[in-house]
Amino acid sequence: MKRLLITLALASTTLASQASAATTITFWDLLGGGDGARMQQLVDGFNKSQGTYQIKRTTLAWGIPYYTKVRTSSAVGQGPDLAILHLSRLSGWAEAKILRPIAPAELSSAGLKGSEFFPKLWQASSYSGQNYAVPLDTHPMVLYYNKDILKKAGLLGADGTMTPITSMADFNAALAAIKKTGAQALSFENGPTSYMPWRIWLALIAQQGGSIEQGNKLTYGALGTSTLNTITDWVKNGYAGKNVDYPTSVAQFVNGKAAFMINGVWEAPTLVDGTKAGKIKFGYGVVPFPKLYSNQSTWADSHAFVLPNNVGKAADPDKVKGALQFVAYAEKNALVWAGGGHVPANLTVANGAAFKAMKPNSDYAAVAAQNVTYDPQGWYSGAAGPLEAASAKYFPAAINGQLPVDRAISLFETDAKKLLTSAPKP
Repeated sequence: MKRLLITLALASTTLASQASAATTITFWDLLGGGDGARMQQLVDGFNKSQGTYQIKRTTLAWGIPYYTKVRTSSAVGQGPDLAILHLSRLSGWAEAKILRPIAPAELSSAGLKGSEFFPKLWQASSYSGQNYAVPLDTHPMVLYYNKDILKKAGLLGADGTMTPITSMADFNAALAAIKKTGAQALSFENGPTSYMPWRIWLALIAQQGGSIEQGNKLTYGALGTSTLNTITDWVKNGYAGKNVDYPTSVAQFVNGKAAFMINGVWEAPTLVDGTKAGKIKFGYGVVPFPKLYSNQSTWADSHAFVLPNNVGKAADPDKVKGALQFVAYAEKNALVWAGGGHVPANLTVANGAAFKAMKPNSDYAAVAAQNVTYDPQGWYSGAAGPLEAASAKYFPAAINGQLPVDRAISLFETDAKKLLTSAPKP
């Protein structure tokens, strides 16, 4: 017994020694709920897979609180070694030198290659010829549909999938046909301060060959007004409800009341889990946001790994190496992350048999990822950014009939022009 206790003591000492010898990599993110659990699974898996590095994860409040914390902490040399960033914010952060470039040799030493990622996502990870991020996913806007309601409206094919919609005329005709069945045709978030009108507006302008901004000048022209009119008509014609907040927009579809829902892929787990639990009684499908004009652009964003540039504190090469090894591990195991409805950025995972068997993800993944449209570049842009917030002040009011469309566009432009010609605030 005495010998056994000595052996156990020595083993315990050895493990403790190994743990203390490991280099700690501090990692900040903004991932709560199911995404938070999935990221923790990746962190735990990496930490257990080797003894050289340990990821120490801290999760902060989503949106402005998170980005403000990372920005201000990095400015005084107290930021993390590794962080999550929405790619829509990369251009502004790279320009402001909040991020540290990742050298090609550093990427290759961790086994990371740009050719292994969806081209649009890898391209969005660069700024002025330098790579600043490694994308983990894309989470585009897609179209959810209720098969039972579509069947009543004559919009379900013999194969049990939605009759293809290839134009705005097709989409509006489908909405009208569904309305005749007595069901609500469409659900999307349009309450005060909601972001979904901006995302639909941006996608539809891109589908018509337009853009939001170039060279710090607004470029959408007449498309801005006509496109917001199109979205407004969906509510005016009674296809979608007024002043619908986010939880209500999801509930309208999940409870079987709405035929279509425009939303991000992050609601796919709601349907998968609800069906398994027997709470969702209807058949559903998810398709890429339809091609309603000349191309199939859809609004999207991506979670990506970045290395904050801690001012006055040179990056420790060993920590950079460890951080990128964790990134490579997360990419290799991105099937875990795909459980959140996300499309893996890594092509090997996205094209693999395991992901193709994952439903409904594989029904929208490839087409959606090839047609992503991010927010315009600039410090004011991106997830929870000032430009998106400016649109949320006026677009929902126009959609709900509380503000003329041309007035909403005019007020948005006033705010947007101030942002485009000003400097970022910490």
